[in-house]
Amino acid sequence: MIKNPIQYKLKFLVSICLLFASIFVQAQQIFSTNKYPITDFRQPLDISPPALAGSFGEIRGNHFHSGIDFRTNQREGYPVYAVADGYISRLRVQNSGFGQALYINHPNGFTTVYGHLQRFAPKIATIVKNLEYEKKSFEIDEFPDATLIPVHKGEIIAWSGNRGSSGGPHLHFEIRDTKTEETINPQFFGIIIPDNIPPVIHGLYVYRLNGKSFNENTPKQAIGITGANGNYKTTGPISLTGEVGFGIVVTDRHNGLSGTNGVYSIQLEVDGKKIYTSALERFAFEHSKAINSHIDYPTYLNTKRSIQKSFVEPGNPLKIYSGLVNSGRINFNDGASHQVRYTITDSKGNSSVLPFTVNAGTAPIAAPVIPAGIIYPYNKVNEFNNDDIKVVFPLGTLYSDLNFTYKKLPKPTGNAWSAVHHIHNRYTPLHIGFDISIKADNLPENLRSKALIVNSNGSSQGGFFENGYVKATPKNFGSFYIATDTLAPRIIPVNIAEGKNMAGLSKIFFKISDNLSGIKSFNGYIDGKWALMEFDTKTATLWHSFDERTASGKHTLELVVVDMKENTRKYTTTFFK
Repeated sequence: MIKNPIQYKLKFLVSICLLFASIFVQAQQIFSTNKYPITDFRQPLDISPPALAGSFGEIRGNHFHSGIDFRTNQREGYPVYAVADGYISRLRVQNSGFGQALYINHPNGFTTVYGHLQRFAPKIATIVKNLEYEKKSFEIDEFPDATLIPVHKGEIIAWSGNRGSSGGPHLHFEIRDTKTEETINPQFFGIIIPDNIPPVIHGLYVYRLNGKSFNENTPKQAIGITGANGNYKTTGPISLTGEVGFGIVVTDRHNGLSGTNGVYSIQLEVDGKKIYTSALERFAFEHSKAINSHIDYPTYLNTKRSIQKSFVEPGNPLKIYSGLVNSGRINFNDGASHQVRYTITDSKGNSSVLPFTVNAGTAPIAAPVIPAGIIYPYNKVNEFNNDDIKVVFPLGTLYSDLNFTYKKLPKPTGNAWSAVHHIHNRYTPLHIGFDISIKADNLPENLRSKALIVNSNGSSQGGFFENGYVKATPKNFGSFYIATDTLAPRIIPVNIAEGKNMAGLSKIFFKISDNLSGIKSFNGYIDGKWALMEFDTKTATLWHSFDERTASGKHTLELVVVDMKENTRKYTTTFFK
């Protein structure tokens, strides 16, 4: 049978296009053997050319960035499109975080996420609002049935915004593996960002490890570098003796309106052999805090400079590393010259190189002076106890063995019900929180339900009283003591007052805040019936949007705000609509 020549040509052209697309994606996936669909998804916005305010996996405070942030010209209100057919699998509204977000499951096994939305498309908005009234809660996290909200590729599902913990208007976009919930670099799926600009190398550092765990006392040396446009060099040979690790400061930009973004991969070679590779193809959310092990955390705390270490601590759970030789630690003790080379690559395959020479020494290394402390292995549960305090570090808390130190300091003046307990220092990052129990000092019975633990900055760590101790789970080391919270939250009306005519106004606004333990809940009631109050954490703004539930006439309003220690503030007024 002779094939239709037009159909044959069309099939041939499609095959050629798919072949080139496949080659392009494989060029991106420098360190990946995974295959991703590259024609299934369209762009989530119709802003052209697309530009990023944040790239996948770039370094953020306590986490890797889990998606890409599309710029929206510093404005809200751009239509957001479903990138492929599927169904809304999750509806999420938060005070912070993504603010308002949608999750779509697709038949190809992936889930797309759209965050910081201004508002949902009407049919979705109606479902969300009904759920909020049904549950009497502004914050919801619901997983609708697959048949409830089907969507089609190119359908408007929302409008871009600035809700939640957003630092400015943009669309946060993710692609996740539906089964594992790992988040994956969207640029592997044909989400194209124009880019022919190589990464920038800003700094090179060497750490003198010599068999010891990395910590804030590890000797560090900055190495001078010069260069641009993908080619860099050190200002001269480097002389090193003993076991060392390297660190590097790198950023990336793309064509057009680009922020300062993160890079995709870092590769380190010694004498032509790869000894370290990190590639931000995908990661699990439970591992994201290990960014504090990936970087030089003490330097980041002191200077906000992000040095990415090219050696891996034994308790670091991240799966972004490959080709490790001795965890990236290098011994220079043979008296020879060694050729070392960094290759830094972005998601589009643009690369920058930094080759340099290390002249190795042979002299014995003087043993470093180690401060007195208790050695806690990273791969065990560790406990510290005395008459005043109990501390437990669960398995998985530490990234490396810890030379633990503790100090008891006098009780502060004012609102304090214990001595200050200095638990190691803030320069050692933790992957999960640790359990602390502090013995209360003459805490009256009527204040026990109000007790909590605060750090030296006066920030609440939460906690509760039990058997003479106040217990909590801080996320970081530091200094801690017991305090009490007896003050109710504050409510400040912004545009409403007793007897005010609110006709012509679409919303009632308040500012709310709490002095210590934090706000637990807020509930509004109009004429005795629960009314939806929305909250934005970053501005401390609370508001109610009028709808058909509030008819013309006189109404009563009650607002009840409760903090984490059950201190309650009420605001009541009447208004006209």
